[in-house]
Amino acid sequence: MLRLPPLVLFFGVVVSAATPTDDLFRETAQIESRLSAITGLPFKHHVPYASINREQLRQYLNEKIRQTLKPEDLRLQGAVLKMLGLVPKDFDLKATMIDLLTEQAAAFYDYNKKKLFLLDNNVGPDGRVALVHELAHALADQNFRLDKYIKESGRSDDSQAARQAVMEGQATWLMTAYMTNSNTGIPDFVLRDRPDLLQQSASEFPVFAKAPLYIRVSLVFPYAEGLLFQDALYHRYGREAFSRVFRDPPITTHQILHPEAYADQPPPILPKPPKPPSGIKHLRKQAEGTLGEIDLRVLLSQTVGKPDGEAAAAHLIGASYAYYENKQKQNPVLTFATNWDSPEAARHFFDLYRKVLAKKFSKLDLDQQDETVLRGAGDASQFLVTCLGAQVSSVEGSLK
Repeated sequence: MLRLPPLVLFFGVVVSAATPTDDLFRETAQIESRLSAITGLPFKHHVPYASINREQLRQYLNEKIRQTLKPEDLRLQGAVLKMLGLVPKDFDLKATMIDLLTEQAAAFYDYNKKKLFLLDNNVGPDGRVALVHELAHALADQNFRLDKYIKESGRSDDSQAARQAVMEGQATWLMTAYMTNSNTGIPDFVLRDRPDLLQQSASEFPVFAKAPLYIRVSLVFPYAEGLLFQDALYHRYGREAFSRVFRDPPITTHQILHPEAYADQPPPILPKPPKPPSGIKHLRKQAEGTLGEIDLRVLLSQTVGKPDGEAAAAHLIGASYAYYENKQKQNPVLTFATNWDSPEAARHFFDLYRKVLAKKFSKLDLDQQDETVLRGAGDASQFLVTCLGAQVSSVEGSLK
């Protein structure tokens, strides 16, 4: 999965209001005791906490971005998202992420400072929800070191997204179990009747509502799908599931979306993305990474609809990309390769990707179109898409 600025990874943001009153903070010890009883994991020490206002939060987000992401990294992430067609050409990734998190954040746990922060501008029962969620992060951190857990995902964007879903999914599961007063799992009716977080957040938060689908899904995915993943593992492994997901983490978003694949799915087979044409001078590789099922779900769903997009993306085995520019940071070229579980699945994606291209560009001109090759131009870019066996590859950008 393409990495958004890793703020949620650090903060454990919950979409709810917060109530950082003295009375609420007095419940911390009781909440810690309940979370330990549910998971079997100990709190090794009480969690420090503090209140923070909305302006302090915005300053905090800006500082975290400055510390964890170089401006050039942010620029390249945005450029890749734009070339894939996941965000508009004029999209500002940094500004949108800060606005989104400032709008929605109720609380966060900073696993570098080992401290919990609650927003102080709202009063209501949701403050307890936020506190439980962040204490669940603190419990995981004290037992498994969340900073190390994220770093160990390596260079795989999809693996990092899966680990993020573990962190947020488990905290959301424990938050739900606590609020339903259950020590033995989440009642079935809670999962059955759970709200659609994409629609709920869009109705409550105007910045979120205006964000591209990919950004919205990327923010909601760790909570919504991570919750279902944790619940499936709890029913299979019992309390061991809370430790298992940190000691033996999932390696793909496919495993998060299909928990039955967690125990026996082999590592993804990552193909090498094709190189740009040799005749293009002065190109330099600026970024590379992996794509996962959740990425292709969004890419296809926003074009052919959610049912068809999700069904097709479920057959992905592995995908990787590379992004190139010249010395002047111009004439970008994006290449990617995808492996599928059958030639039929690859051919189906190849057919659907024609529709993706047609939506991506305002004008599409095809020079060659057959069962294995799709060649042409869209706006100021050129493309060559090939389907060979169970692999589909693409080279797109300034190819002349």
